[in-house]
Amino acid sequence: MRIAVIGTGYVGLVSGACFSEFGVETICVDKDQDKIERLRRGVIPIYEPGLDALVEKNTRAGRLSFTTDLPAAVRGADAVFIAVGTPSRRGDGHADLSYVHAAAAEIAAALDPDDFTVIVTKSTVPVGTGREVARIIRKTRPEADFEVASNPEFLREGSAIEDFMRPDRVVIGTDSDRARQVMRALYRPLFLIETPMVFTSLETSELIKYAANTFLAAKITFINEIADLCEKVGADVHDVAKGIGLDNRIGKKFLHPGPGYGGSCFPKDTLALVKTAQDHGAPLRIIETVVDINDRRKKSMAGRVIAACGGSVQGRRIGVLGVTFKPNTDDMRDAPALDIIPALQAAGASIAAYDPAGMEEAARLIPGVTWAGDAYAALRQADCAIVLTEWNEFRMLNLNRARGIMNEPVIVDLRNIFNPQDAEMAGFTYHSIGRPGRVRKGRGE
Repeated sequence: MRIAVIGTGYVGLVSGACFSEFGVETICVDKDQDKIERLRRGVIPIYEPGLDALVEKNTRAGRLSFTTDLPAAVRGADAVFIAVGTPSRRGDGHADLSYVHAAAAEIAAALDPDDFTVIVTKSTVPVGTGREVARIIRKTRPEADFEVASNPEFLREGSAIEDFMRPDRVVIGTDSDRARQVMRALYRPLFLIETPMVFTSLETSELIKYAANTFLAAKITFINEIADLCEKVGADVHDVAKGIGLDNRIGKKFLHPGPGYGGSCFPKDTLALVKTAQDHGAPLRIIETVVDINDRRKKSMAGRVIAACGGSVQGRRIGVLGVTFKPNTDDMRDAPALDIIPALQAAGASIAAYDPAGMEEAARLIPGVTWAGDAYAALRQADCAIVLTEWNEFRMLNLNRARGIMNEPVIVDLRNIFNPQDAEMAGFTYHSIGRPGRVRKGRGE
């Protein structure tokens, strides 16, 4: 089989590489000539564990290629995947579908009317987008023999290859038996390992993606609010999360307190679903509240740091560990660091920060930060350490060494990666999320 993937962003590149690993001849298309040239040389534009090796292997085998020539890629393809960006539209929060619509028009112009082609929306798109894609193609090429399908992605950054190769489920929305046959053939390796396949309508498939992401965002927001309550009543949020997560109806995943969710999906998808629901007269009050609470939480985190520093960070040096929205990615989109660091700078603090993968992108987004070569360099002469991203290397930080190079032994652990007793034993005043207060020690006590 042969497919084309339009867009070499996170979803398009991972999906294309993984389909080629299935044995499918895959051509990835992008308008950015420089990006395509770099991909041909094996230079991966995103940080995703294992992706560079997968691209190199399948490029060498001739199953994966990269081009700017969309018509050539589309001609003769059994399926064409639209995997372009759908960011929040400036001004109203709706998903910006301009890239999807433009891709549909270009695909239509390239279709060979003698070949049957399945046009697949892989991008996260609001309900009704598949029908609009079909309308655009029919208007542009009435004679084209095609069907439209929805095949949303459920890839976690940092675990994307495993998620594609061994997914919880594959969702395919289409009204066409011919399209189902093509999609079944593409995903045949997953049928062989008995992966659940959910075949449904276009509209249902599109809504499944948004419903999944907003539910997970709500789960994160729920445990964050429970963490705040735990601090007031002397309970431990981790024990609460374990106690409720062992209930199979709830589950333990996404019950980790922190500074609020970020990333490429949850912020824009929750907002887009809210707008879609409002447009259809079926407002989602729960999700509206989730969006509001999360926005407020990220903005409030700087206040926690200021309070931990005695009420002022004027003239203080703050060492920041991690800036990406989660570990194992270089993605800075809607990361809590984008709210927290500027707020601390505005309050008079100087910031030194280290992140294993995200500093290049972060430097473009957060001016005035001193970027360090490792965690200890970020903490040297610091009056406070903040943990913003739970990279594994931070979990293994030598707290005694850290205390010895800091001006003041204060940690604000917004990811709860340290054991409070360990921090105490190293002489730190330790602040975390949703855990009861303990006897804390500072230098000289």
